[in-house]
Amino acid sequence: MTNSDIPAHPLGPPLPAERIGVISDTHGLLRPEALEALQGVGHILHAGDIGDPTHLEKLAGLAPVTAIRGNIDRDGWADALPETVSLTISGLRVHMIHDRKSLRADPEAEGWDVVISGHSHKPGIEETGTTLWLNPGAAGPRRFRLPITLAFLWPEAGRPRAVIHPLPV
Repeated sequence: MTNSDIPAHPLGPPLPAERIGVISDTHGLLRPEALEALQGVGHILHAGDIGDPTHLEKLAGLAPVTAIRGNIDRDGWADALPETVSLTISGLRVHMIHDRKSLRADPEAEGWDVVISGHSHKPGIEETGTTLWLNPGAAGPRRFRLPITLAFLWPEAGRPRAVIHPLPV
């Protein structure tokens, strides 16, 4: 899959106040293109494998940040980050876990509208039942031939909507 294979949102981005930026797998590389893409979002969710704690500070200069620890986040600074987090944002009940395969809960039983994960570096949006599964892909170093991406999430008519945003790198 290349960046050109990822469809753009047909209606364009939602209003900036409603958009949530979702990023993952920066692996110590916070690209200027990612910072530019996240301008104007109301909140940023980082789904782990941050690699450099100063990147969370840079993201926090754009919007409030909620981040979880990924499998490479092992230094002392990462001890303060949870492995999972559940929060309500813009009316959406969101659960974040770095590796989707590690999830041991039933999202519908938990009442989660969205489950966000990273780890695989493969961007994807999937709906099962009432749950939207979102993997923003990787915004850091390129892995194999996978695209460099992040995602946007927003509520629309009481439901979560998301779009994968390829970064022009």
